[in-house]
Amino acid sequence: MSPHSGITLKGGLLTLRPMLSADHEALYHIAADPLIWEQHPERTRYMPEVFARYLESAMASQSAFVAIDNISGEIIGSSRYYNYDPATGNIAIGYTFLVRRCWANGYNKEMKCLMIDHAFTFAKTISFHVGSHNHRSRKTVEKTGATLYKTLQNEVEYRLAEEQWIQNAGYRPADRP
Repeated sequence: MSPHSGITLKGGLLTLRPMLSADHEALYHIAADPLIWEQHPERTRYMPEVFARYLESAMASQSAFVAIDNISGEIIGSSRYYNYDPATGNIAIGYTFLVRRCWANGYNKEMKCLMIDHAFTFAKTISFHVGSHNHRSRKTVEKTGATLYKTLQNEVEYRLAEEQWIQNAGYRPADRP
């Protein structure tokens, strides 16, 4: 069991709770929109068999969340922690997707903030792996204060240290209201 499984994170716009197998239908209903994946390296994730593999790995990770809109109570997307290395204190945040109506209006930012704040209660650095051509996701990650760490064939990796996060967010995670 990892230090980040089984937790619920609540913000003003959304709540992140552990993913359940009962969430699969609602998540696929969102993910079936091909426009969600148009900048993603795996552009066919809207297809049922491809998305089924994604959900299987999410459940196996034991650190995947569903995002629930605090007003409507509807599932609006998902994200997860992965690749936690206790020896280095690094963890990755990603595999994020949101229903399009929640784009560009604070939901993704709040999701990242909640996950970053929690991650810094046990991790030293956070990685974000983003498709090289996924400009929407890259822009969101850059707004956290994360900096480009390395470029791979089809993706880039950003890293965020707690000091960068404090400087960018203006508070320590424990001080967050």
